[in-house]
Amino acid sequence: MTGSHIEGVGGRLGDEFFTPGSSSFTEFVTAYRPELLHLGDRFLPDGVRPDPDRFPHGTTVLALTYRDGVLLAGDRRATMGNVIAQRDLEKVHPADDHTAVAFAGSVGLALDMVKLFQVELTHFEKVEGTPMSLRAKATRLAGMIRQNLGQAMQGLAVVPLLAGYEITGSGAAGGRGRIFGYDVVGGTYEKFGFHAEGSGSPYARGALKKLYREDMSRREAALAALQALYDAADDDSATGGPDLNRRIFPIVSVITEDGFERFPEQEAEELSQEMVASRRNSPDGPTVAR
Repeated sequence: MTGSHIEGVGGRLGDEFFTPGSSSFTEFVTAYRPELLHLGDRFLPDGVRPDPDRFPHGTTVLALTYRDGVLLAGDRRATMGNVIAQRDLEKVHPADDHTAVAFAGSVGLALDMVKLFQVELTHFEKVEGTPMSLRAKATRLAGMIRQNLGQAMQGLAVVPLLAGYEITGSGAAGGRGRIFGYDVVGGTYEKFGFHAEGSGSPYARGALKKLYREDMSRREAALAALQALYDAADDDSATGGPDLNRRIFPIVSVITEDGFERFPEQEAEELSQEMVASRRNSPDGPTVAR
């Protein structure tokens, strides 16, 4: 390869690696090796249209702030039209120590976007010597969504949900959880209290309107999220509820001043079992916050 590519003469790094420039990893790769990026405004030839039902799609994810930070949760189902493509998909992923991304939409593109976003944040911190602010992370993720605009217009959309713990003031004790939602063209919207994305999101948001309180404990927030996902699965066939026989339960994670933490499988199962047991007496779930 020539000096304008990743490798220089004799296998040495090219000059671009030693030229000051942007701290954005995606901008760097776009400038020198755009073919290495999976995202981009790629349209199929005229007359060729993809069938979105032939590709796995993730469905419902949600986030809510609570007393100690922010919680994210997602069901585990991926669908292809009326077919269940996967029963144990993970839709909630850490982006760095105090940020996480959950996604709905085209699974393959979403997983690529999450991995690229993780690298983007790590690259920025290594170059700048400090982490990116939460608002800047939200803006950077919006740019990646816009890179996928071509495929989104052809039905292969990715709609992420970004949540993080922002340290304010002089210490972590003054921090707070924040949530950002997006549209398919990269529009960024800060959400307050709670938010949900995906095909089951209207039902999940409806449940959270009844259950949400700002001062909820970690356990109360997790149960509210599980109740909301259960309601989503009750009315949306693309959203999967707890699978007691296969022991597949929603992913639940929190971000606090101590960083990202995914609930252990045993805890997620115990809370899910408790929630399902409560539904035997109240099939429609709780009607007010408790």
